[in-house]
Amino acid sequence: MKEKLTFHQNLLVGSLLFGLFFGAGNLIFPVQLGQAAGSNTFPATIGFLITGVGLPLLGVIASALSQSESLFAMAKPVSRAYAVFFTCALYLTIGPLFAIPRTATVSFEVGIRPFITDEYVGLALLIFSLCFFALTLYFSLRPARIIDWVGKYLTPIFLVLLSILLIMTFAKPMGKVGDFAPQGKYLTQPFFTGFLDGYNTMDALASLAFAIIIISNIEKMGIKRPSRMAIETTKSGLVSVFGMAAIYASLAYLGATSLGSVSRADNGGLILSMVSRHYFGLVGQVLLAAIVGVACLKTAIGLITSCGEMFSNMFPHSISYRNYVIVFTLFSLVIANFGLAKIIQLSIPVLMFLYPLAITLIILSLLCPIIGKDRAIYKWTTGLTLIAAFFDFLKALPESLQGNAVVAGLIDFAETYLPGFGYGFGWAVPALVGFIIGLLCWRVGRQRLKEN
Repeated sequence: MKEKLTFHQNLLVGSLLFGLFFGAGNLIFPVQLGQAAGSNTFPATIGFLITGVGLPLLGVIASALSQSESLFAMAKPVSRAYAVFFTCALYLTIGPLFAIPRTATVSFEVGIRPFITDEYVGLALLIFSLCFFALTLYFSLRPARIIDWVGKYLTPIFLVLLSILLIMTFAKPMGKVGDFAPQGKYLTQPFFTGFLDGYNTMDALASLAFAIIIISNIEKMGIKRPSRMAIETTKSGLVSVFGMAAIYASLAYLGATSLGSVSRADNGGLILSMVSRHYFGLVGQVLLAAIVGVACLKTAIGLITSCGEMFSNMFPHSISYRNYVIVFTLFSLVIANFGLAKIIQLSIPVLMFLYPLAITLIILSLLCPIIGKDRAIYKWTTGLTLIAAFFDFLKALPESLQGNAVVAGLIDFAETYLPGFGYGFGWAVPALVGFIIGLLCWRVGRQRLKEN
């Protein structure tokens, strides 16, 4: 049994981690962050990197330490019913509800939207999304060799083109970061706003769903002990963390300086397209758009197949994999036609609810070597977190819904009694209280076992 991976093997696992977490769709969020944060881009970016880069790596490490073969197994110590609920909610979020429709709309915003007048945007999005999801369905129902082809050829080309664009951003900046005033919450809470913006990548959620891919590859290389696997994942993860952090920080800088030459936009895809045209003209813009489109198509195929496999395995007596794929593709098509800005807006309440549950699950799994999978600790921590996260969900709802008397009353209650609620961390104290209560129950239970 091996005790450590070679340097070359660490690089291979690191590149696998990078490929798993870094998608073309994620480009839009740091760009949007930079343009909105302006002179406060640095603290906002630090917050973004914690949840957008650090947390996903911790998710994989946690899965290794807890020896969980799936997300369902990871959440099962809370209860079987909760494990089913959380697994389904997470897969639907990184699947047909938000992430899959987002792949189509990002491709559209980068490649098509700049050439369409406002009058025909809706029609153009419908035609584009029909073509995009027709291809997605075709490859999801067949051996998807396109995924290997994209991974071997188009992804490296995309990274090269992106690197050239980012180098140009530093070599010939469009403006100075300090020249542009922060907008909204970036003015008073840049770090915490950036931290919450990192939720939009959905990578921490994806890490819980797809950690088994990383773990199985490390096992094939001869590492078996959970503690050693966690160490090797951490070492390999430095490759992924460094690469993703460098790209995200550079994109945030691109967004922050872009206002010196391009106008504000309501999403990062449009900003990226305008910046590409600024530096490389129409040819560069079209080339980048084409490669982003194919990369997003690859992501959509991967997510559709993963969701189809998960649901058909979890519910074997429901419908077939093929039918799940068709249903998820059609549902994604409908959601995509709401447009990128609307999809992001609708996803925020769900992410504000799911992320606290994901973070606490990651922390509990990291502590598995000490506390095991004690049900009392898992139940109390998760239960109080879930209640508090519901208030975060309410606060993130559209303003029209927050005006409801019941919703407004619940939000006022949370603002009064939940420390950190105004920063998006109203769940933190309840989670800690739940953990302490669960820990006390655990210790009392162990003491009784010793006495008996």
